Formats: sequence, structure tokens, C-alpha cells
Amino acid sequence: MQPMLATPAPGSGVLPRGPEWVYEVKWDGVRVLADTRDGALRLVARSGRDVTVTYPELAGLAALPGLLLDGEVVVMAGGVPSFEALAERMNVRDPVRAARLAARVPATYMAFDVLVVDGEDVSRRAFAERRALLEDLGVADRLQLSPVYDDGDALYEVTRQHGLEGVVAKRRSSPYQPGRRSPDWVKVPHRATRTAAVVGWRTEGFGARGAAAASHRLGAVLLGAPDAEGRWRYLGKAGSGLAGRRGADLLRALEGLDRGDAPLDDEVPREDARGVTWCEPRVGVDVRYLQRMSGGRLRQPVVLALRADADVDPWEAP
Repeated sequence: MQPMLATPAPGSGVLPRGPEWVYEVKWDGVRVLADTRDGALRLVARSGRDVTVTYPELAGLAALPGLLLDGEVVVMAGGVPSFEALAERMNVRDPVRAARLAARVPATYMAFDVLVVDGEDVSRRAFAERRALLEDLGVADRLQLSPVYDDGDALYEVTRQHGLEGVVAKRRSSPYQPGRRSPDWVKVPHRATRTAAVVGWRTEGFGARGAAAASHRLGAVLLGAPDAEGRWRYLGKAGSGLAGRRGADLLRALEGLDRGDAPLDDEVPREDARGVTWCEPRVGVDVRYLQRMSGGRLRQPVVLALRADADVDPWEAP
């Protein structure tokens, strides 16, 4: 079964309001279905891949048999979910390494829906009914229930102040629609914007089938900014927002700025640097991003606009 998905809030990103809606924190984790219908625990990622071995500390969920739960695997750091800490664990397949990481950076399963109870499919029932069933399930190690709130505006402000990912609004009467992006669930993430300099770029298609597959369209840009001492720091790679005219205009603006090495004082991850044409940091772009991670790098940056100058916002520690 594929998980139900939320639709982005339309327009300016305002949450839907009214007594028919409830609100939850948008957790900064990995979406996982937890299946105990066969008596043992099976964890399945949104891609359909079995990730049970990746999170051995969640084995205690098997104490609640006959269930199919929907939720997020999160790793907490400083009282809030840390996607950066979770990223270290997401692709681990070796049981020994997974156990070692689980002891050092344990994950929690944040459940927000239940689709099967005691072997009975309850997915067509209203969300309010499923939520009541979820709250009656009992206790298991490393299991938490995602809290539900009636005041979406207040939750939005609190999550913004605490650096959480955002808010999801859910219609009380909504059934669970597997694999569908439904307007009955609406998400409003918190995203910030800044101006960054382009310090490198690569064409679309590079790496998919080798350099020969690369096109003349811009596929990704590497971003940087100077810190207070004038050292250029790496902000990350943006591959979104480069389609159509924006990407073509940016590629033209970068012509003639090539250089042989990175104009950065930071080390760039090998995967990011592969196939990159480095350039002088003279072209600025406005980007929107989810959060700043350790080292000041931006999570999920999206290019919004090309700037006529590189009046770049300075690098700041997170």
C-alpha cells in the first residue's frame, strides 16, 4: 500500500480553517508504513522498499500486532527533529552498522494514522474515527503519536518559532486514500529565502548515463556565500527551479565566468562536485529553502530568480 499524500496549500500558503479541520506538525523525517499484521514488524518506505533492518530500535512496535500504521521515522536533536541526523541512517543496510547507529542516534516512530486494526481495514473510515482508534492502541517502545490541534494558526507560529518543518491540516471526515495526493490533507511548510552566488554548475542529464548524456540545459547550480572574514562557504546544490527560461537565462549569465577550481574555502562533497564547471561567484540567485543545516548548508534549495548582480547575503552559522 502506498501512503496518502498531502497537497501544498494554494496561493500564499494559508492553512484551511474551520471546524472540519484539525492540524498536526509536519515532521522532518522519513515516511514509513509500519506493518505488524503477520505478528512481526515490517517497515516499508514510501518507495516500497523494506527498511526494517535500517531501524532496529523500532522492533518494539511488534508488541502491537495486527496493525498497519502510517507515520514518520524521526531522529530528535535538541528537542526537535533533525533531518541531518536521520540522513546518516536512511540508507544503511548492514545490520551491524544499523545497530551501532541506533544506539548512538536512536529513531522514533511518530504515528499519525492507522489503516488496519486487528486485521480489519479501517482506511475508509473518517480520519476522526481512525484517530480515535490510534489513540486506543496502547504503548510500544519508540512509538509516539503525532499530536492533533484545533488551532492551526497558533500551531503554525509555534512550529515556525521552533524551527520545525511546518503544519499539515487534515479534514476530520476524510478517508485514507492510498497513493493519492488528496486535498483533504493540506501541507504548509516553513521555508526561508536568501540570495546566494552561483559558484559552479552542471548540465542536465550529467551522471544519469555518463557525461555523454549531458544536454545544453542547466541541471544544477552550486551555491556559495562569503562569511564575515571574507571566506567563501559552500551552501549546497540546487537542482529545482531551473526549467524553462529561468535556467536558460542563468546559463547565459554564467558564460565566460569559468575557472579551473572551486572559488570556495569549504570542501565540497564529491557527489556534488562531480561534473561541475566551476565559475567566478559573480552571478546571484534568489533561493528558497527549508532550513539551514550544520555548516550553514541549505536543505532543499530552489532557485526562484536570477539577480542582475551578486549582492549575496552573507553566510551565517545555523
